[in-house]
Amino acid sequence: MKKIACLLLALCCGGITSLQAQEVAEKTIDERINEAISPVTGAITDFVFSEIQFTDEVAIPVILIWLLTGAIVFTIYLRFIQFRGFKHALNIVKGKYTDEDDPGQITHFQALTAALSGTVGLGNIAGVAIAMAVGGPGASFWMIIAGLLGMAAKFVECALAVKYRTIDENGVVNGGPMYYLSRGMKEKGFAGLGKVLAAAFAVLCIGGSFGGGNMFQVNQAASQFISLPIINDSFLVENNWIFGLIMAILVGMVILGGITSIVKVTEMIVPFMVILYVIAAIIVLGVNIEQVPEAFAAIINGAFSGDAMFGGVIGAMIMGFRRAAFSNEAGIGSAAIAHSPVKTKIPVTEGFVGSLEPFVDTVVVCTMTALVIIISGAYIGADINDGIALTSTAFATVIDWFPILLSIAVILFAFSTMISWSYYGLKSWMYLFGTKKSVANTYKLIFCIFIVIGSALNLSAIIGFSDAMIFAMSVPNLIGLYFLMPVVKREMNVFLTRIKNDKMPISAAQAAALEKEKAGKGAEIV
Repeated sequence: MKKIACLLLALCCGGITSLQAQEVAEKTIDERINEAISPVTGAITDFVFSEIQFTDEVAIPVILIWLLTGAIVFTIYLRFIQFRGFKHALNIVKGKYTDEDDPGQITHFQALTAALSGTVGLGNIAGVAIAMAVGGPGASFWMIIAGLLGMAAKFVECALAVKYRTIDENGVVNGGPMYYLSRGMKEKGFAGLGKVLAAAFAVLCIGGSFGGGNMFQVNQAASQFISLPIINDSFLVENNWIFGLIMAILVGMVILGGITSIVKVTEMIVPFMVILYVIAAIIVLGVNIEQVPEAFAAIINGAFSGDAMFGGVIGAMIMGFRRAAFSNEAGIGSAAIAHSPVKTKIPVTEGFVGSLEPFVDTVVVCTMTALVIIISGAYIGADINDGIALTSTAFATVIDWFPILLSIAVILFAFSTMISWSYYGLKSWMYLFGTKKSVANTYKLIFCIFIVIGSALNLSAIIGFSDAMIFAMSVPNLIGLYFLMPVVKREMNVFLTRIKNDKMPISAAQAAALEKEKAGKGAEIV
């Protein structure tokens, strides 16, 4: 029926032959949609990922330089807070300095798992494999470096998300880059610029939530699902939309309950899937324990050597940084939305918690994946377009049933990513269109519809476009972070000084109020 309709439509158009009409009719829905939107999406994608040619063989994406520069600036400006404050971050996650009666909706641990659910996923499974297939083992070294630097970027954006959030009369929190860009920039005297940056971020975040945070995730999960031996001969192979419909129903059931419902799921799924994945990696490394030192040596040597020496180093470095940026999203601003509802009166505490994300996501999970792939040798001559299969092959060298475990992990990763990105997109949607329940439900319905569409179609043009939108979020976000990083440093210094003097931590605003009281009454700050 679809072919007949397309054929009649084509024949009704002047200047087209019956043969051309037949060719149009035989094209799939995916192909027709891709052809229609590719000129526009391709131009935008090329612009966002435009490159500076470094050598004849090496080009550096401008957006990567933008993200990496931000991470380095914040690391230096805050005097390597991601390392100095690591112990504090762990203590805060465990509940230290937390009062159950503090304003907010979720705990520090729940905020961390909600944000991790949006980053730990296909980037850790497929991204590492792709990086090593292109840049060799040394690429994983630069992924680790990028993850460590990215911790500082997460520190800044998560602290600001709490600092400038709003809480309505029902206790519902609205926060994230939209709010610290608009409210924080206004505080700095740049209200107009702040509004423009906030609106731009919100639009880009909505687009990214439908594409990279939704359609891409369910599409990859559906592909992995139908590849299972018990599934690949069933009718589901030709009806991926059924898988998408089931996922849409499950996602819908979770996101209808808001952030409290989302974190109840993520605080169970994220620790489970990370621990399961890491245990599988430890088993593989344990069986090949004698090869682990050689694997680490390959990572170090590959980071500082390679074909044509200098070109090889730069190539490995760029690929490592690029995949790390895709994996942990440091500087993108998305995670700040998940951290904003945390229960606390001290904004900087969530900066410490947020800094743990790139460490878990990139330093721990990605490194484990890299070691397994190096030991297996699966990356040598591998097809860079099939990262998941490469990782699966590497693990299967010891765990022959790992492909089944990986399929479960991919589906869980995709599910958790979708529910987190639905929240990011929702908050951006409500920032632009209002906070009424009908406005929120409209977005949630559209999001679930896109899950079904994403599972059934292979819209490469849309996926590339959505990735571009996610990375473009870093442009307005980082501009705001540069303006507002002194605010974070002030909050950080107050916190660290209080802890050093064995006093309960307070916010910079509370410290200023106490100083004012002290000046007026001559009382000591307690």
